[in-house]
Amino acid sequence: MKSTALKVVFLLVVGVALGACRAAPVYNVSSATMATPPNASMEQVAGAIKRAGLGLGWQMIDKSPGEMEGRLNLRSHLAVVSITYDTKKFSIFYKDSVDLKYDGTTIHKNYNGWVQNLEKAILAQTAGL
Repeated sequence: MKSTALKVVFLLVVGVALGACRAAPVYNVSSATMATPPNASMEQVAGAIKRAGLGLGWQMIDKSPGEMEGRLNLRSHLAVVSITYDTKKFSIFYKDSVDLKYDGTTIHKNYNGWVQNLEKAILAQTAGL
């Protein structure tokens, strides 16, 4: 009987640990420096950020000068980020999500990969201005 109870407890612990592997702290990008030329305009930077997002399947929506929203729809999942920028730096912050198990601090680990890919694409696109 003790053996069966220990097995059940072990399986529960393993199950919880495996479930936790799917969540991670939310990844944000704060004031990342871009390798833009000294004469880069806000319009050029905005265009590069849009190209970066669109190339990865994000919908890029202008909100105001220096701010846009990125929306990524994959199957039943939705990730929404706020992107702020000037001609030298940009930031990406979590805004909203659907079906990504966001609890105020952690989120499904795939979200972080999507944002990291967007960050890399923005850096690549703005370096080519």
